[in-house]
Amino acid sequence: MAATNASAEAEARSILERAAESFPPLHAVHHLLSVGACVRCILRLLGAYNTACSCASLTSSVLHSFLEEHDDSIKGASCSCLSADDSYCSVCLGILLPIWHQDDGLEMPHNENISSMISRVVQKEGFQVDEFSLEISLPAVIAANERAFRLYMKQKFGNEDWFKDKMFPQQTMSAKEALRLLIVPSLEKQMNAKHGSSSFRIRLTYTHGDASQKLHSLLPNEHSHKRKPGSRNGSDTSNEAHKRNSTDANNKQISESDSFIYKTLESMHDQEFCNLIQLPPEKVSKPCHLVISCLRSPIYIGGRYLKLSRNVSQSCWIIDDERMGEASVEEIIGENVRAICRGDSCKFHAAGREDIDVRMLGSGRPFLVELLNVRSIPSEIEVQQIEDRINNSEKKYVRVRNLKLVGNEIWTMMREGEAEKQKQYAALIWTSRELAENDLHNISVTKDMEIVQKTPIRVLHRRSPLERKRIIHWMQIEKVTNGSNYYLLHLCTQAGTYIKEFVHGDLGRTHPSIGAILGCRAEILQLDVTDVKMDFLQ
Repeated sequence: MAATNASAEAEARSILERAAESFPPLHAVHHLLSVGACVRCILRLLGAYNTACSCASLTSSVLHSFLEEHDDSIKGASCSCLSADDSYCSVCLGILLPIWHQDDGLEMPHNENISSMISRVVQKEGFQVDEFSLEISLPAVIAANERAFRLYMKQKFGNEDWFKDKMFPQQTMSAKEALRLLIVPSLEKQMNAKHGSSSFRIRLTYTHGDASQKLHSLLPNEHSHKRKPGSRNGSDTSNEAHKRNSTDANNKQISESDSFIYKTLESMHDQEFCNLIQLPPEKVSKPCHLVISCLRSPIYIGGRYLKLSRNVSQSCWIIDDERMGEASVEEIIGENVRAICRGDSCKFHAAGREDIDVRMLGSGRPFLVELLNVRSIPSEIEVQQIEDRINNSEKKYVRVRNLKLVGNEIWTMMREGEAEKQKQYAALIWTSRELAENDLHNISVTKDMEIVQKTPIRVLHRRSPLERKRIIHWMQIEKVTNGSNYYLLHLCTQAGTYIKEFVHGDLGRTHPSIGAILGCRAEILQLDVTDVKMDFLQ
């Protein structure tokens, strides 16, 4: 252990030796250390951070020892930069010296660095990761502290020759980028995964309520951004719901406060800034609060489904707390997909829909399952397992075909194809009189007939009262063997045609209808969709 510590300290000293080539006079560096800036903030604001970013052993005490060795004026003097209080950097609020942080109120063990903490969270959540991207959100007060630090440097050392010659680099490294360089190399090793542009994102959200609130109160027009008091009236909620709502409200307030701070600072001149903000910024006694969250972009599994029951809806259908039908296509497919991919939730999208009492046969209806924040991306074998589980279920309500993991571009293709598709149906109908051969012939020779449909009476309570023109591309009709006045009607129509209303006329709201063409009453008894013509996962 001693050998390891000695090696780490030697590495830190080597970094400081190289960085010292671009240092200002060492008494100035020591002064920055003594007024509360951490070693990493000093290095990055002096433009010498890149070589020091990933060295965990680079501490303020190491920098002080280095300065003592190279500047006789510092040796043996009592120094506030080595005080034993629990204060944190006056610029970055301690995020660049992550000895410990908070995550949902839990302190990080002293022997655990930030990278191992992040890795532990990813493992606990059960994510399978081979690549990741790191997102960092910092409180706006850090940007204000950086500006205050630069202006303090100008006030303190502006008349010294070295400052005039050097000045500050115009593009110094931000705290966010410095933190990224500090974390990423060790996080790649911890997780055995590469950092880059990835659909799996690790987000670090740092907040510091006390420092942000104090800064907010110093800025002009603060009164217009105060939080509105919430109403104490209303129904009682559970403790968990109350905590969740409270957290969401606090996060929203912090976000709004930071936006206001950034906007105000951008429009503020240096002189006005110096009149409002303390120079140099003071240390804080509490660390930032850190929340680590993991999120994977949605993935899509697409295919075609067949619905073989007349008592299964496409989506979960509940009226007055009572389920309609035995199950739903959405639940049967979604639950099996989620079981393999372990997502937070899923959304079911289909190219159109059929009524609960209508079967979906033939090649099936195209669909997509959008899976949110999955723990693992399924392999081809696992996708086949999903298909097998659905198709081999005890209740043969639903089957799926051509199940595949697809890109999000398929979503656009499905939506575009839905508006242009044709659909074929088989309908069992009854007529009030027996049809003659001439009647059957007249229906079968009909091609590309335009009909006008008003919104059906049965859906007027949930659909706008519109008038739509639709095309009946072709029809064929045949008499049911040994059936009096029963016929099987096959037809191909434009997407969006109401087939039931086309048969019975819907009290004249669809014209012409089968009943009107035949000059008799016509009723539909059963309906099947036999084909959805779309070039989608055929």
